Amino acid sequence: MLISLLHRTTFLYAGKAQDSFNEVRLRPVDDANQICRSFDLTVDPATQIRDYVDFYGNAVHYFDVVAGHEKLMIEAVSEIETTPNSARPAVPVVPQSVTERSSESDLHQEFLVDSHYVPLSVEIWKESKDALSEGSTDVWSDVRKICRHVYTTFSYKPRSTGVATLSTDAVKLRAGVCQDFAHVALGMCRCSGIPARYVSGYFIKSQRSDNEEEASHAWIEAFVPGFGWAGFDPTHDRAADERYIKAASGRDYADIRPVSGTYRGGKTRSLLVDVKVREAQAAGAQP
Repeated sequence: MLISLLHRTTFLYAGKAQDSFNEVRLRPVDDANQICRSFDLTVDPATQIRDYVDFYGNAVHYFDVVAGHEKLMIEAVSEIETTPNSARPAVPVVPQSVTERSSESDLHQEFLVDSHYVPLSVEIWKESKDALSEGSTDVWSDVRKICRHVYTTFSYKPRSTGVATLSTDAVKLRAGVCQDFAHVALGMCRCSGIPARYVSGYFIKSQRSDNEEEASHAWIEAFVPGFGWAGFDPTHDRAADERYIKAASGRDYADIRPVSGTYRGGKTRSLLVDVKVREAQAAGAQP
């Protein structure tokens, strides 16, 4: 599937901001499930944009805006080709015991322990035990049971949580948004001995109302020995398929913030985020 993507973030300040330094993780990754065919990043006020690859393999672009400015606009436009579902290999059946003694899993210890948004508390451990009350079977089945548990026992409620909400807070509320669902599922996987990481990105909707507000999305990837990382979306209770676009991954949201930065000056008066995800026409195709 060929998908066009726009992600625009606009900051409006109360007064002038200056000495602004920003990092963005907006370029979709290249992997076995997708190829980023084009990527264009624009900043207003115009400035030099540099880039590097972070510890987790994510493309990071960074820039400074030193002079005073009352508005900062960051726009990323991409075109991504995702691998059809029919061409993707099935996740194999791997007993949990294999994970416990796998040398591959030893390489992903940072995805088995606490992270900023995912403290491995007693509450998270209890949730994992409830999800796997009938016992562990194989890694991928356990991941699906964990995500199904989050999907069925938590309520999706926009504005019930915030960007600083921890997984433990979401467990108490039994509610949240995709970020919270992903953080809770991560903690449950890790408490069950399954390396799991946070994924930020987007997905294309087959049905969408005209005034529906679009946004970025979050899901998880679990490590399956002999296969690699497999994605699952606890917000929709489904595997990440050709509709999903992966932008970055890390231990939790703290590692993959799409836009982050610092500046001197007045407070941010407003923050506007505009996201558009559409199926694109291949070159030469009939409209």
